[in-house]
Amino acid sequence: MPLENVHGDPIFTKINKVKKQYEYLTEDIETDVAIVGGGVTGAILGYYFSKANIHAVILEKERIAHGSTSITTSLLQYELDSNARELEEYTTLDNVITSYKLGLKALDEIEQFIKEYGNKCKYEKKDTLLYTSKEYEVKEMKEEYEIRKNAGIDVKYISEENNPFSLDLKAGVYGVNAGAQLDPYEYTHQLLDVSCNMGLKVYENTEVMEIAYGKDEVEIITSFGYKVKAKKVIIATGYNTQRFTKRNFGMKTVTYNIATKPVKSFDGWFNKILIRDNCDPYNYFRTTDDNRIIAGGEDVDFYTNIENEKLAKEKYSILLNRIKNMFPNIKDIEVDYEYCGGFISSQDNLGYIGEDPNHKNLWFCLGYGANGILFAILGGMMLSKLYKNEIDENLKLFKVDRFDK
Repeated sequence: MPLENVHGDPIFTKINKVKKQYEYLTEDIETDVAIVGGGVTGAILGYYFSKANIHAVILEKERIAHGSTSITTSLLQYELDSNARELEEYTTLDNVITSYKLGLKALDEIEQFIKEYGNKCKYEKKDTLLYTSKEYEVKEMKEEYEIRKNAGIDVKYISEENNPFSLDLKAGVYGVNAGAQLDPYEYTHQLLDVSCNMGLKVYENTEVMEIAYGKDEVEIITSFGYKVKAKKVIIATGYNTQRFTKRNFGMKTVTYNIATKPVKSFDGWFNKILIRDNCDPYNYFRTTDDNRIIAGGEDVDFYTNIENEKLAKEKYSILLNRIKNMFPNIKDIEVDYEYCGGFISSQDNLGYIGEDPNHKNLWFCLGYGANGILFAILGGMMLSKLYKNEIDENLKLFKVDRFDK
């Protein structure tokens, strides 16, 4: 039976064997922090809270890393879904630049984790490219390049004349060490392995049915009637938040992904870097350690299209043709996996991290937008500090109620 927000055959849960099966909750327990959601966001939170010696428990209603985590392309980069000038309608340019730098900080955190605990998730540091094939968008690309350069971010400007790619490029912003890629399924399990050794408790097949809010604690009722008492509960359920809040966090779309069979060469794909085009909706492209190509994008409205298999097939075909047109020298491109799922974008392209305005013991860590994993890392860092009454000044960028009238 497919998960509510996942359709098709996600590559990362198909190619990986089950790393570990976790038990379900069979008794009443108490903890400092209860994390609802056992995807990559929950695992990241579990790591940062355990690292800070805060007792934490993860409650996952199905299987670890099989929800939204299974459909992320894990194409990690500091830039946002829209360019800086476009976002000025919803926030300030200073805030955009701050979020870029926070993204770079989160990338450094992943690098440090890998250095400390080993590379068990096919992690690779990557350069990135944001580009356009449209003449009328050249000015926009130049402006984005200047904004990042003036902010001290390591970027290069690419024009039609110095284009090292086979794709049709009129202008582009090349980010040096500006991204990374990994296997999200393996990364989630590595985080949990490390965190469980520091005291984290993980329960899967344990659905949260109800949360009762007291003055200084919460009581969580699970599907088998067992209770979890905690000082704080953090919702890290990705796009399934309806049980915990009526808040509308943003526009929900379906995003489509394909993964090819391994190819023999990457002729025309300079440095096998991470690529995003400037289209609306945009498309994004990465490679894998076993020489596959993953492409994603082509977003459409979620509620009218998530069950539309005919449309999905059309979108998969569009993505395949995009790869072939971009890289005509790669001759053996064939699709191996096709899958789609839910995606939410906020107005300023940032996720939601922090306290619910109605319940001080209800917190959120929702990595909406293209930078979900990086936002989750920032959430882990900021919320584990907040638990100890240390407030990170940048937490205000991710406030849950920042768009309330």
